[in-house]
Amino acid sequence: MANRFYDEKNGLWYEKQGDYYLPCLELPNEETEPIGIWGQWHKRYLKQNHRVLYMNLLTNGKLNSYLADIDERAEELFSRQVKQMAEQEGVTEQLKLENQMKWVARMNNIRSRATEIVNTDLIYT
Repeated sequence: MANRFYDEKNGLWYEKQGDYYLPCLELPNEETEPIGIWGQWHKRYLKQNHRVLYMNLLTNGKLNSYLADIDERAEELFSRQVKQMAEQEGVTEQLKLENQMKWVARMNNIRSRATEIVNTDLIYT
C-alpha cells in the first residue's frame, strides 16, 4: 500500500507513520484577531476550568473570534465602569490639578474595583 491514501467512506487522507496509517487532520483556518489581556485571561480560565468548551471552540475554529469578542466586551465594560464610578465619586480633572496623589489613589481604587467587576461578570464565568 502507498504511504498516503484517501478513504472515500469518511473523506479523510491517511499517511503511513511507522507501521500505522494515521489520519491527516488539520484545524480549520480561522481569522486571527488581536486578543488583549481580558481575552488572554479568559482563555487561561477556559483551559483550566472548562476544557471541553475550550477544545470545542479550538477544533471548530471559533476560539480566536470568541476570545476577541470577550476581550472587546470586557474592555467596554471596564471603561464604562471606571467612568461611572469616577463621576459618582467626584474624581475629576479639577481634583487631578489640585491634589495629584489623591487623584491617583482614588483612580487606582476605582480601576481595581472595575477590574473585579469585569472578572466576575465576564472573565471567570
